[in-house]
Amino acid sequence: MTQKLTGKIAVVTGAGRGVGREIARSLAACGAQVALVARSTDQLQETERLIAENGGIACVIPADVSTQTGVELVRKNVEDRLGRTDMLINTAGVFGPIQMIKDSDPVRWIETLTINTVAPYLMCRAFMSGMIEAGWGRIVNVTSAAALHPPGPLNSAYGTSKVALNQFTRHLAAELINTGVTANVIHPGDVKTDMWAAIRDGANLLGPEADGYRAWVQRVDETGGDPPGKAADLILKLMGEESAEVSGRFLWIEDGLQAPIASWDTASDAQPGDD
Repeated sequence: MTQKLTGKIAVVTGAGRGVGREIARSLAACGAQVALVARSTDQLQETERLIAENGGIACVIPADVSTQTGVELVRKNVEDRLGRTDMLINTAGVFGPIQMIKDSDPVRWIETLTINTVAPYLMCRAFMSGMIEAGWGRIVNVTSAAALHPPGPLNSAYGTSKVALNQFTRHLAAELINTGVTANVIHPGDVKTDMWAAIRDGANLLGPEADGYRAWVQRVDETGGDPPGKAADLILKLMGEESAEVSGRFLWIEDGLQAPIASWDTASDAQPGDD
């Protein structure tokens, strides 16, 4: 793979597994030095091993980025060990409670928003100033189609957190105009990650109200879902100079930069690719 990112420094949250691991590996394969961030040291070390095996460079920073203390730990480690940050990819996330609102656990509901929305805010806040000062940077937050679909039962925490993440990214992009720094959200598709397995297991414990989830799980099971490499490929395109004017957008892996969703507000754009 071309070393087009040689000399660049990337920070990837949720890098211990799934889509985050694949993105980290792809960035490293293109020459970037990658700071791997997640709560599990063991998982991060496995990602680091895979990157090193392919000749890449990465460092492990175990931290909880849903807290200000954890984010400051990451910022200081990156500054001390790598010097700066050119690219920030926020992939860490949870699905949260699969429950009706009246039955939901407030602690888990709020935790979902903290991990999915507050953590990316804290990370962007910590690293964007350095990018602005350098006159170049790329920020990508990983979102979900749940933010665009018409609201339904059972996933109010997750859907709300991703809607908020999308809108936050638009505000962020507006503040970054003419700085050389871009901010976008991408939807990685239906990837069979640990989160997907949690959705499957949770839906199987519920009654008829979860029929839609069970049908979705079955479809993903039968098709194998989307490979995480598609999300990684889209991320790599966003890192390039050809994407310097792409900011404040929701990007779908199937269309990528060629057909970003024109509006996040109309039903016709809610489910790209659906019949």
